[in-house]
Amino acid sequence: MTSLETAKFAARVLDSKKGIDIKIIKISDISSIADYFVIAAGGSNTHVKTLAEEVEFKLDEAGISVTHIDGHRSDTWIVLDYVDVIVHVFSEEAREYYDLERLWQDGQVIDIEKGEE
Repeated sequence: MTSLETAKFAARVLDSKKGIDIKIIKISDISSIADYFVIAAGGSNTHVKTLAEEVEFKLDEAGISVTHIDGHRSDTWIVLDYVDVIVHVFSEEAREYYDLERLWQDGQVIDIEKGEE
């Protein structure tokens, strides 16, 4: 699975669990951190944790293992690192506060529905 396919798969998993305002941002042209960020919010701390756990479970089923997880104790911002794809799951308040979309505005927002970038 390519990094774009992984990012879109993660976005579909988040959508299936009612993730809020899901975005994929291509950052490979502006950073060496990863190829893509997947960003979503949950409506409560429980929802944030559920979203992150579902992404981890479904990607693991697809043969893609997470290399690092951070933030599980806070349940306001959980980061799942898949090397080329980093999934950020926020509470709505934390997402607004950290505003990754603004920080990475030079990245390219990817249409989740389309097959291409």
